[in-house]
Amino acid sequence: MGKDYYKILGVDKGASQDEIKKAFRKLAHEHHPDKQGGNDAKFKEANEAYSVLGDEKKRAQYDQFGSAGPGMGGAGFNPNDFGGFDFSGFQQGGFGQGGVEFDLGDVFGDIFGGGRSRRPARGSDIQVDIDLTFEESIFGVEKTLTLNKASTCSECSGSGAKKGAKMKTCSTCNGQGRVTEIKRSILGAFQTTRTCSTCRGSGKEPEEKCPVCRGSGIHKKNQEIKVKVPPGIDQGEMVRLTGAGEAISGGEAGDLYIRVHVKKHAIWRKEGHNLVTEVSVKLTDALLGTEYALKTLDGDISLKIPEGTSEGEVLRVKGRGVPASKSHRGDILVVVHIDMPRKLSKEARKKIEELRKEGL
Repeated sequence: MGKDYYKILGVDKGASQDEIKKAFRKLAHEHHPDKQGGNDAKFKEANEAYSVLGDEKKRAQYDQFGSAGPGMGGAGFNPNDFGGFDFSGFQQGGFGQGGVEFDLGDVFGDIFGGGRSRRPARGSDIQVDIDLTFEESIFGVEKTLTLNKASTCSECSGSGAKKGAKMKTCSTCNGQGRVTEIKRSILGAFQTTRTCSTCRGSGKEPEEKCPVCRGSGIHKKNQEIKVKVPPGIDQGEMVRLTGAGEAISGGEAGDLYIRVHVKKHAIWRKEGHNLVTEVSVKLTDALLGTEYALKTLDGDISLKIPEGTSEGEVLRVKGRGVPASKSHRGDILVVVHIDMPRKLSKEARKKIEELRKEGL
């Protein structure tokens, strides 16, 4: 498997994410190269282990295949490998110069780039639940949802400007779209840049702000969203609409997740792409055969019960099940049960006894 990341961090394979995080915090605090007595090699090794085990997807791949994929958990130092780890706790560990407090997470992001502050802003995801009839889940349906959420302002189309208003050079960044800052750390003073929050990187701001969104370009309102639920969806499955979540100024909108709840049907159940039901027939119909009127989800059909059908036998009706594609459907499966008479008339008993004598 190569390196044993669990052994490096000193945790069991069943350790929780909180336990892994605490173990890494302890090792990073102990071996940080800028601390007296620190060990650069062990610090990088701990970082490598945490970059994999601290990420659920990478950890699952590591547990299964012994590696976390290309570029994951490599031996080279990469500030992005710290993921969402918060180094601010080191302030209580004696780090700092001249009383200046700092966050190593910010320092690494600013020095090497690509840190959390560099990631594009993204709105929050939304999850809602909808109820479907059994028929809707089988054949698919289009639903209209009304959500009260942050959306792009319809008055200014997200520009933040009042209609007809001119744009001017941003007063915060002087038209650069980015703001330069000086940060101090244990490694010295560093010049960093970030996207201007006033103009959101455009370098322009409106002379008059939109009266609806007050210049933010985002407005919370009720919005109707059409959702196409695909055929054959199962209870508890999700439909994802990319970009239909909460909008955010200067970034991309989150996603909308729709969890489906399917109501049970009185006689039908779904098994893969097949629809299954059960019917009861009389003993004589099972022996002699008959036609049975079967009500399906999309119309009535005449089901042929063959002569000599036995208890529990499954009859198949091809192409009347769950749509698997535009041109193909699963089948209907009918489980036959035979109603055995509890009492027999004298005449019926006599005829059955005659059949017994014939060896039937």
